[in-house]
Amino acid sequence: MSGLDRAGAELTIDLAAIRRNYWQLNARLDPDAELGAVVKADAYGLGVSRIAPTLAQAGCKTYFVATLDEGIALRAAVEDATIYVLNGLVGKELEDFFIHRLRPVLNTMGQIERWYDKGQVANKTSVSAALHVDTGMNRLGISTQDVGVLASGPYKYLSLSLLMSHLACAEEVPHPLNRIQLARFSNVLEVLRPNFRNGVAASLANSSGIFLGSDFHFDLVRAGAALFGINPIPSQANCMSEVLNLKAKIMQVRRVDSPMTVGYGAAHRVKESARIATVPVGYADGFIRSLGGRASAYVGSFCVPVIGRVSMDAITLDVSTVPEDLAQPGAIVDLIGGRRALDDVAGEAGTIGYEMLTRISDRIPRIYLDRAE
Repeated sequence: MSGLDRAGAELTIDLAAIRRNYWQLNARLDPDAELGAVVKADAYGLGVSRIAPTLAQAGCKTYFVATLDEGIALRAAVEDATIYVLNGLVGKELEDFFIHRLRPVLNTMGQIERWYDKGQVANKTSVSAALHVDTGMNRLGISTQDVGVLASGPYKYLSLSLLMSHLACAEEVPHPLNRIQLARFSNVLEVLRPNFRNGVAASLANSSGIFLGSDFHFDLVRAGAALFGINPIPSQANCMSEVLNLKAKIMQVRRVDSPMTVGYGAAHRVKESARIATVPVGYADGFIRSLGGRASAYVGSFCVPVIGRVSMDAITLDVSTVPEDLAQPGAIVDLIGGRRALDDVAGEAGTIGYEMLTRISDRIPRIYLDRAE
């Protein structure tokens, strides 16, 4: 039974398109750079147990998640991969990093001290760590001032496999902070790299950073949302393959005459006789409430507006322009994907594709397509 039959809606995910996106981004890299994948938040809501092996098929060997539990779940999906946990050490969970062969990204001097004292002194050197240095994001990472302390202090021989920072404005190609962060990160590497016994990789660029040029690529690039079809450079046409399609069935169609209203708060008033279709997707499913009165959908080739407020479990569409035989209960409505690009829908909601993607709830069944290429 399909998701449409049991839930009235389904999210179709094209695994072949994800592989194509990985290959396309990888082709843009400096030849000496590796393309890793950020699969935090359950692979942006698409299901890490299916997405991570798909990326492994495409050649991915290094992954990033946000939390320890995400790392443990990912380890079950890609047994031999290198996995970094971006939030680092946030509690008393250090032993779990060794058990599951996960690498924390150390973000503070306190985390460095804990990893060094309880990990290195215990001779558990089979698992190394990453070090995050803040170069302008002002969020996570040790400060550039701490870099000097680290280079000359007791932790200068800390076992690390990766030095990283994060670009704040990579999707805005001409933004001056990009070059400032590049210069700061290059200086950090000059100070810290001589201390490492076996060499250490460097990583600065995310998906958008790939398009800033090869001098941003270093040894490892961390691709994220672009793998799943989100435009890495919003000012340009999207070069990524579309990955997902959210569709639903019409549950009911009713005729509403003026001056009647539709939905909560009587937010939409009918100006003339209209046919109104109700679809079983609402803000509990990730169809953001702000889309009410702003978004549109497709019934076949007909574009129809979302009218009234988005409810928890339903939205209403004005299907007056659609032939009655096409807009009947059971007819399919395309909400995201195809003519309704994810980034465009997010823009109508006043947000970004990242949020729109991660908000699609587990209540919507996932259908995975994997066409041979």
